[in-house]
Amino acid sequence: MSSSLAEIPVDFEPLDILCVAPHPDDAEISVGGSLLKWHRMGQRVGVLDLTSGEPTPFGTPEIRRSETQVATKLLELDFRLNLGLPNRALEATLDHRRAVAEVFRLTSPKVILAPWPEDAHPDHVAATQMIEAARFWSKLTKTTMAGEPYHPPRIFYYWSIHLKIQPEPAFVVDISETIDEKMRAVEAYASQFITGRTLTFPTALDDIRDRARYWGWAIGKAYGEPIGSREALCVHDLGAVTSLKLGT
Repeated sequence: MSSSLAEIPVDFEPLDILCVAPHPDDAEISVGGSLLKWHRMGQRVGVLDLTSGEPTPFGTPEIRRSETQVATKLLELDFRLNLGLPNRALEATLDHRRAVAEVFRLTSPKVILAPWPEDAHPDHVAATQMIEAARFWSKLTKTTMAGEPYHPPRIFYYWSIHLKIQPEPAFVVDISETIDEKMRAVEAYASQFITGRTLTFPTALDDIRDRARYWGWAIGKAYGEPIGSREALCVHDLGAVTSLKLGT
């Protein structure tokens, strides 16, 4: 787990998927099962945390870093970096945009995962604005930004939503085989989900697992994680999309 851009080597092996999270635990809550599944399929997967996530009622910067290290190991991530931007005051400023764009240029992800743009949490809304602008900036030439010009080909959106809404996803990832590891990664953040919280059903952990169950039900599987897209997706094999055996 890295703590500065300087720790990303010049010969860094490009990522397949980079999840950008406003706070440590957002990636685990929203796409933890997917990230682990994709890693086990042989893809290089990483997380960019924008802030420390602190202060919180029962956390400290030291506790949160320790919890993040545990969750990172549980999800078998190939890369994790925290930019140290201001929690509770995250804004889509030019300096913040530049910092994110430099990570994109240095890690060359094929796919970026960002929070769904409609949310009650100001940090989440600002994060998505920043990520989308940084994706554009990362391809610029004649700049003093670190790294070579690079434009991540795709950006998708995960559900880290404080509003009680369920937008229609572009697709749902089957995480039936990784749900237990996902939940252990979430539980690693005890300061956020266990300490000082009621154990009476339904707990915050119950809600996270139940939402995964709902999305699994929606696709005829045990558990799932929804992913959104603002752009149309290209499909070549309808059988792969529908999990049906087509043709003879």
